[in-house]
Amino acid sequence: MKVLNALLSACLVSAAFACGAAAQDDIGADTQRALEQLEQARAQLERAETANARIQALTQTIRAYEQSLGVLRNSIRGITLQKERLSRELTKEEAEVSALLSTLMQLTDVPLPAQINHPNGPVDTARAAMLLGDVVPSLQEQVTTLKGRLERVEKLDQLHSLAQSQLIQGLGEVQTARTDLARAISDRSDLPRRFVEDNKKIAILKSATSTLEAFTGQLSFIVTNEVGGSLPDISYRKGDLPLPTQGRIIRKFNETDAAGIVRPGIVVATAPEALVTTPTAATIRYNGEFFEYGLVTILEPQAGMLFVFAGMNVVFGKIGEVLPAGSPVGLMGGTAIQGAEDSLSSSSISSDLQQTLYIEVRENTSAIDPLGWFKE
Repeated sequence: MKVLNALLSACLVSAAFACGAAAQDDIGADTQRALEQLEQARAQLERAETANARIQALTQTIRAYEQSLGVLRNSIRGITLQKERLSRELTKEEAEVSALLSTLMQLTDVPLPAQINHPNGPVDTARAAMLLGDVVPSLQEQVTTLKGRLERVEKLDQLHSLAQSQLIQGLGEVQTARTDLARAISDRSDLPRRFVEDNKKIAILKSATSTLEAFTGQLSFIVTNEVGGSLPDISYRKGDLPLPTQGRIIRKFNETDAAGIVRPGIVVATAPEALVTTPTAATIRYNGEFFEYGLVTILEPQAGMLFVFAGMNVVFGKIGEVLPAGSPVGLMGGTAIQGAEDSLSSSSISSDLQQTLYIEVRENTSAIDPLGWFKE
């Protein structure tokens, strides 16, 4: 009976591990790819020499860090959940596992039937030997499978430690990259400018308007020395523009928020200090505070169209500058390191996304659904 219980235990435990093997392999592969992306980001930054190349490299590096660190967070969380599930399974089947281990300790090179001297005599001894002859091969097969599963868990445990150390190192490095990016943008002076901002007129417009709609509708009338012409038409890219930041859309166009307010834009949940970039070449129409929206950047990708990004903690660039596609325009608020610690203490992915970026798209002053332009 003890041997049969041990065999049943092997089957149950093996089945429990089998259902999670594919998930473990996926987590391991994702973590390895994330670690490789981190290394590539570091190498790319080291190769950047000129100011423009450095800004571009820093932007791409921060993007790579954000993506790979996000994968690492999820991988660490996934590994933790796998280990917790294993612990629960082992606790649940403790008696069976103990019986299995006891049986394994009895297996030697000496044929097992020869070790048995059944009290009921040679006939029952022979029957026990025949039974064990059928059971032992299956038991050994299950033991081999179990060993393989346990080895995978050990490898995941090692990967877990490596991922955690790389996450901490990467968070420090991306912080440095953000600081370097802000400094490089501040020193940049070679971008073309379509016009010069008139701070007095901007202040008067802000005081005379109470809504973002009214403010954006008058922006084109408060500039000085604007160069004629416009950026090329981008209508062929409609529906294919990347979102300006990595994150998840949590509120769509004209949806009511928790305070009961309906806004004609979308809200993207982002990680703390996430980078915000322009999805296409655009002119900076406005950079600065705007009432409850916080720091706002308003971009003009083509005549008659505006992209409004609100809720950042830092904004980059000067009003009137023409930015190439993918240029940084700001950083979200929060503290990335603290955010990472919070997210690793929870199994919820949403704990990574603590900041919110508000996005509006306006055509001829009318707000339209941004997801008509951006791919979700």
